[in-house]
Amino acid sequence: MKEAYEALAKNTANFTALTPLSFLQRTADIYGEREAIIYGDRCYSWRQCNERCLRMASSLIELGIDKGDTVAVLAFNTPEMFEAHFFVPMTGAVLNTINTRLDAETLAYILDFGEVKALVVDRELLPLTKSALQLTKSDPLLILIDDKTALQKPDVELEVIHYEELLESGDPEFSCPPLEDEWQALSLNYTSGTTGKPKGVVYHHRGAYLMSMGTAAGWELPNHPRYLYSVPMFHCNGWGHAWTMTLLAATVVCMRAFSPKLLFGLLEQHNITHFGGAPVVLNMLANAPPEDQKHFERSIKVMTAGAPPPAKVLESMTEFGFDVLHVYGLTETYGHILLSAPQTEWQTKSEDLRAELLSRQGVRFPMMEEVSVIDPQTQLPVPADGKTIGEIVTRGNTTMKGYLKNEKATAEAFQGGWFHSGDLAVVHEDGYIQIKDRAKDIIISGGENISSVEIENVLYQHPDINEAAVVAMQDETWGEVPCAFVELKPGKNTDEQQLIEFCTQRMARFKKPKKIIFGPLPKTATGKIQKHELRQRIK
Repeated sequence: MKEAYEALAKNTANFTALTPLSFLQRTADIYGEREAIIYGDRCYSWRQCNERCLRMASSLIELGIDKGDTVAVLAFNTPEMFEAHFFVPMTGAVLNTINTRLDAETLAYILDFGEVKALVVDRELLPLTKSALQLTKSDPLLILIDDKTALQKPDVELEVIHYEELLESGDPEFSCPPLEDEWQALSLNYTSGTTGKPKGVVYHHRGAYLMSMGTAAGWELPNHPRYLYSVPMFHCNGWGHAWTMTLLAATVVCMRAFSPKLLFGLLEQHNITHFGGAPVVLNMLANAPPEDQKHFERSIKVMTAGAPPPAKVLESMTEFGFDVLHVYGLTETYGHILLSAPQTEWQTKSEDLRAELLSRQGVRFPMMEEVSVIDPQTQLPVPADGKTIGEIVTRGNTTMKGYLKNEKATAEAFQGGWFHSGDLAVVHEDGYIQIKDRAKDIIISGGENISSVEIENVLYQHPDINEAAVVAMQDETWGEVPCAFVELKPGKNTDEQQLIEFCTQRMARFKKPKKIIFGPLPKTATGKIQKHELRQRIK
């Protein structure tokens, strides 16, 4: 029988390489006249969206873009950024969405390292682009997004081709080259680069396809959701939601720049059912001026990912009618791979306990095969006791191909047949994973491990605190002790001793912060607090 089974071979009738590009063709065929993209007074149907992508892909090929070339996009959340998630890979090229808040030197590094052949750039970002190009060896073709809604429209002398002109000259009947291998590179994303140069993380078509399917199932997304794209599309390809929302024939409302007032307004104006944002975004919504806030009687589904969200922040979201799903992931895993899947019995818990349960990183998404927490020394799973700390490791199709041009870092990340996240966590009795810290952020005081996240969660319970971050501070007696950086809400004036006493009453005394420094906290473009900068301030 073995030979008989093995004789059944793959052919074009029973095997097709998986790619998220197929979502656009299907949605355009079936729901062609449904609203696809809304941006200000611009609105495109799915038929129009598909045609625009085909036109751009054909124009890029005419300009010499080929399979394996890198096409970068330096733009905000506009229709062009969304379309790039399709028209770039339609040519066989690799999409590289770039953080809009980078400095010129880092941008220049990315352009050179990725050997970028074409750069699609928003007019507002032309000055940054010009500064970066003066530092590069590469000379990419520049394609200009001339957004009339941009607040700033600098006139920079650079040779560009206008995006809309390429659309006009493109072929609406363009036929994409067939994808022969689903392992083919689809996109290139860069890590935050908080220590040293950012690493280039490469995704493949199969992973993006399965990521979309898993997101739809894990988030329990319906057909035709109305989605506000508030997550920057340069970050993990906007958590892959450009492809997911296309799969579901959603209506996608693009949000160029974030402000609480604008977000609340768009939720109401467009009857939004789903949106995403880092915990810092949720915190900004919770602390926005009352006149900017809106409360909804309907339920709006919210996905939050990034730094572990304080339970207090999650609890405050219910006031707006937001049903928050907390997820966890990394650039290297296409975004979210764990979700704090709520259980029915949680509804019987107190509001505080329910918020605490929801703040855990949770269990794996359907598309992620294995997630474990292992002892770094023995490489064995830690006991599910909610106390023993280990490293989160993963296996699955939504794990990166590897780091571009960095064999050493790739080998280290995949050591032992797992992807090593560098995040430290515990496993609770119910199997739910909860992050305790990044490996580099754990505080070792007198031989005891102290979680900076645990202290931060306590600080967030204080009514006067807007944001908080805790790092290790050198100490002659204990080696390291916790130091907290705190940003107070406007008009509040709590002092250091009051906050330390507040923590002392809510945790073991040895875990309390020994020093508190007040002031604004530095952040990355994705809302993560830059703890390396805080460590430098202490030094």
